[in-house]
Amino acid sequence: MSIDIHESWENELKEEFEKQYFKELISFVKEEYKTKTIFPPGPQIFNAFNATPFEKVKVVILGQDPYHTPGVANGLAFAAKEGNRVPPSLQNIYKELYLDLGIEISTNPDITRWANQGVLLLNSTLTVQKGTPGSHQKKGWEEFSDSVINVLNDKKENLVFILWGKYAQDKGNSIDRTKHMVIESPHPSPFSANKGFFGSRPFGKTNEYLDSKGIEIIQW
Repeated sequence: MSIDIHESWENELKEEFEKQYFKELISFVKEEYKTKTIFPPGPQIFNAFNATPFEKVKVVILGQDPYHTPGVANGLAFAAKEGNRVPPSLQNIYKELYLDLGIEISTNPDITRWANQGVLLLNSTLTVQKGTPGSHQKKGWEEFSDSVINVLNDKKENLVFILWGKYAQDKGNSIDRTKHMVIESPHPSPFSANKGFFGSRPFGKTNEYLDSKGIEIIQW
């Protein structure tokens, strides 16, 4: 398994790729792909980074791990491959987008269009075994995604980090809030969306902040 990642990220993360934990992580993932059904497909593991090069990142939306059902995960947090039904959390994201900005609720689960505008859709864990949510947690991916957050935090300014739910919020504790905007709310999952996700206006707030910094807004 080669690390198929955009050159800009390769440059920023090259030291991370040389660390022992990452070498062990890649060995583990390679073996998993050989012996089990793993999602997303190997070439899409780093899809979030290829869709959103380092220099284009404006917004970071943090997810947890990929969908574990066949044909759904595409390497972007909260997104699914076109042709699938819109997953429940994304349905609620679309509902909030309508409440926030009046944008018609989409039936397309592929939000690559956001990624292409500078929204890094980053999962904390980048792979998962079929039918076994969380199966690749605590193997090294969390350390890798922490390093991604840290390099963005350190090397860029005026980013918007959207942290939905306690897991993402804990992971975002290191973000410098004097340099970046952090938007926090309950997770859009059906289990928690009614506890403060609806009405939180993350999309409008993001664009207001970007506009105030002279940065082109996201066409959600």
